[in-house]
Amino acid sequence: MSAPFRSTAEAVVAALEAHGISTLFCLPGIHHDPLFDALFDSAAIRCVHTRHEQGAAYMALGAALATGRPAAFAVVPGPGWLNTTAAVATAWAVNAPVLALVGQLPRALIGRGLGMLHELPDQSGTLRLLTKWTGRIEHAGAAPSVMARAFQELTSGRPRPVAVECPIDVWEETAAAEAIAPVPPPAEALDEDAIERAARLLGRARRPLIVVGGGAQGAAEGVRRVAELVQAPVTAQRTGRGVVDARHPLWAPFVAGYRLWRDADVVLAVGTRLQLQQMEFGVDESLSIVRVDVDAAELDRIRPPAVGIVGDAARVLALMAGRLTAHTDRRADRSAEIRALVDASRAGLARDFGPQIAYVDAIRRALPEDGVFVDELTQIGYVGRLAYPVYRPRTYLSAGYQGTLGWGFGAALGAKAAVGPGVPVVSINGDGGFLFNAQELATAVRHRLGVIAVVFNDSAYGNVRRMQKQRYRGRLIASDLANPDFVALAASFGVAAERASSPESLHAALTRAIARDEPAVVEVAVGEVRDPWPLLHPKRVRR
Repeated sequence: MSAPFRSTAEAVVAALEAHGISTLFCLPGIHHDPLFDALFDSAAIRCVHTRHEQGAAYMALGAALATGRPAAFAVVPGPGWLNTTAAVATAWAVNAPVLALVGQLPRALIGRGLGMLHELPDQSGTLRLLTKWTGRIEHAGAAPSVMARAFQELTSGRPRPVAVECPIDVWEETAAAEAIAPVPPPAEALDEDAIERAARLLGRARRPLIVVGGGAQGAAEGVRRVAELVQAPVTAQRTGRGVVDARHPLWAPFVAGYRLWRDADVVLAVGTRLQLQQMEFGVDESLSIVRVDVDAAELDRIRPPAVGIVGDAARVLALMAGRLTAHTDRRADRSAEIRALVDASRAGLARDFGPQIAYVDAIRRALPEDGVFVDELTQIGYVGRLAYPVYRPRTYLSAGYQGTLGWGFGAALGAKAAVGPGVPVVSINGDGGFLFNAQELATAVRHRLGVIAVVFNDSAYGNVRRMQKQRYRGRLIASDLANPDFVALAASFGVAAERASSPESLHAALTRAIARDEPAVVEVAVGEVRDPWPLLHPKRVRR
């Protein structure tokens, strides 16, 4: 039987369907009109169209983080693509499998500088700077293979964003081309000698510690098993939270993990850059570090580890747990020791950051175990990194080291689109960051994305203002904000909104909103609060 004749646009839609993309976050335009005409006939893909290109990209990022699966967005070239770059840079930072479908000029005009609509000097160059892989569909017959390669890059090795360009005059071209089935990730050969050395080192450790990052989100069972075998507490900074249930007796939140770092003799670092620990906490000759990472380049970026293992964390840890039984005598239960340290850390946090923690606790009490918490660059968010308990993988979403102000509400909408009805998603925001993407309230209403946005309003870029007071003798400049009435703003979009004046009233408002499972905004007026920065970047404890 001969291959079916189809247009490039139809081939791209077929590839998206074959690779499990059920939602395309998008903002249509002339450079990919045929793509949307082809999407009209797809029963498998929902188009969530946004009010700004950055919203589309942030939503794809949130969907990818909440599920660990590829998510996609589509925008026009030039300014459309450039509007998404903060989100794509954040996807790079947090290792999110996001596919950018980006339009392009007609083939014969690319790179000629003629001043065509949406032309950039080198769009492909900008794409390559921010993605793991970039491809272009040069003709209709190439569409299946280019899309298959894009998804192979998304699902193999280190997950990071990829991009596919399609010139405007290629979308409607037709060719006889068979669809290419999803290509499984290549089988990786693990270094079993290195795993054995790591098991021996951990088995002999007196004060082992495990640090997990975003690369361990799919390896929760292996992390827990290794931790219990060697009685090693497990800690994380941001993207590794939820790998181990915060109620597990070996879980050590960030402040407790900092204190444990000082005395650790062997650290197992899984899927984490370990940047803060190595560069700020310090490393000395009495500490041996075992690194497990899918990216070989990451292992010795800061300093060579005692043992470096390249591979998928779940596979590596499963093998390591099997080897540990030969090197580990029955360990004394450290749960009482860890619990005492955690309790002391929490007591210190409650003493110093009581107002913020009360709001963090109110959110945690309102959200069920599988509820998704989307962090932001706001005063409550900073303390939430230290004090918000996370019970399951992929239920605490963070912008990681990129620190992308304004990312949270858009990412939360994408997360909600991915996890679906019945799973609450709460986005915390400052008044500054929320207005970066507040227009996407319209998207929430149009597509029935029941995200609850909590806006903590201090009428300022609060972190900037505090630094100006503390470091620059109160010389305040460009940090105060003139805000709308957030409740009235939300109501104008048709979104249920209310004000909360205390942690108790916030909990009640969240409970009502979760029951409705519809878009909601809760505004909370807050005053100045204590600076958590010294705890987020504490003093060096080792050379």
